[in-house]
Amino acid sequence: MEPVKYSVGLDIGTTKIVAIIGKENEYGKIEVLGIGRSKSLGVHRGVVNNITQTIKSIQQAIEEAEASSGLKISSVVVGIAGQHIRSLQHSDYITRSDSELVIDEDDLDRLCNQVYKLIMLPGEEIIHVLPQEYKVDGQAEIKEPIGMYGGRLEANFHVVVGQVSSIKNVGRCIKSAGLELGSITLEPLASANAVLSQEEKEAGVALIDIGGGTTDVAIFKDGIIRHTAVIPFGGNVITEDIKEGCSIIEKQAELLKIKFGSAWPGENKDNEIVSIPGLRGREPKEITLKNLSKIIHARVVEIVEQVYMEIKNYGHEDQKKKLIGGIVLTGGGSQLNHLKQLVEYITGMDTRIGYPNEHLAGDSDQDIASPLYATGVGLLMNAIETNAKKKIVEVAENQSVNKEGPYVEAGSTSGQAPKSALKIERKSIFEKWSDKLKDFLDNAE
Repeated sequence: MEPVKYSVGLDIGTTKIVAIIGKENEYGKIEVLGIGRSKSLGVHRGVVNNITQTIKSIQQAIEEAEASSGLKISSVVVGIAGQHIRSLQHSDYITRSDSELVIDEDDLDRLCNQVYKLIMLPGEEIIHVLPQEYKVDGQAEIKEPIGMYGGRLEANFHVVVGQVSSIKNVGRCIKSAGLELGSITLEPLASANAVLSQEEKEAGVALIDIGGGTTDVAIFKDGIIRHTAVIPFGGNVITEDIKEGCSIIEKQAELLKIKFGSAWPGENKDNEIVSIPGLRGREPKEITLKNLSKIIHARVVEIVEQVYMEIKNYGHEDQKKKLIGGIVLTGGGSQLNHLKQLVEYITGMDTRIGYPNEHLAGDSDQDIASPLYATGVGLLMNAIETNAKKKIVEVAENQSVNKEGPYVEAGSTSGQAPKSALKIERKSIFEKWSDKLKDFLDNAE
């Protein structure tokens, strides 16, 4: 089978659905081949609540991406967010039967698999198990235990949990749109891959992705993910407030927010007024920009304070856990005027707007380097990584079939399977989980 040359990330958001097709170029950067976007009509606060509408929107985005790239899309990597996502810390250990052998990937897998067996609340399922630091025989703060000797292998894990029904609904939409589900990734993790540099992750940084329906938070320190959270508010609640506060229709509220909105009320003079056409035959409405930014400010402060609470929960005030890299804002909501200043004012932390151009090839389309597409680009990166892993597995499998010779070790019976060959067949836990989900969806039909 010819390995897939390109990969696809699909961001199912509350306001838009984006499909991005791309591949890795020879310099290890990501080349975007095509992009499709459609209005998302069946998603509320990051959760699918109308399957038929969502399927339509997905198909529309996929068709547009296919048309702009001239390629056929079969498998996609999808992001998941929503208010049902929660994360917890957990530590676990395994005792190795033979401490004379060095620790290898099988041991790490065994340890991770053990965490997947944790008993969750009814209706919940583990989405990610992310190892933080390892301990080998009590020696702490080991980042990479492979190749070390030891009898007891311990690790702290960051476990991300979501609702089974929501995950199944996303899977169902993908399947019904005629696509194959490559894997599911937590959206804040995808966005973080796209916009953060390794230095920032080392120094300590909080990524805040302000979407339409949710605001996702991912906190890194020492290069390791430390905390994730999904806050069920985003740009849409700001639009709702403008709509209610100014008695205008949603479309107008959205335009007002984008064109004239500011998160800082002191900016506007009292005499700055926008006139909005009334509905059929009614008088136009006049709205002062000062009032508009007061409405926006009130809601944004609420969102930022919730985010700051998550940063405090992680332990930002502790000297050792200080986030030197400060805050990076991304997502469509980060384009609001003066938001950076407001966030700096509330949190006292350095803030920048994150553009997903960190890993994109130099000649990429300017549009794609907008914070709007951070999650989409991150999911595409994830898809490329998954495909690369599959390729390595395929190559290794072919080699193990072709030449059995080198694998037969001294003293082993030739009937035994070569160890390296066995090792290759082991899928990553995540793929196993995806397979389980696929089987489940097939049976659910």
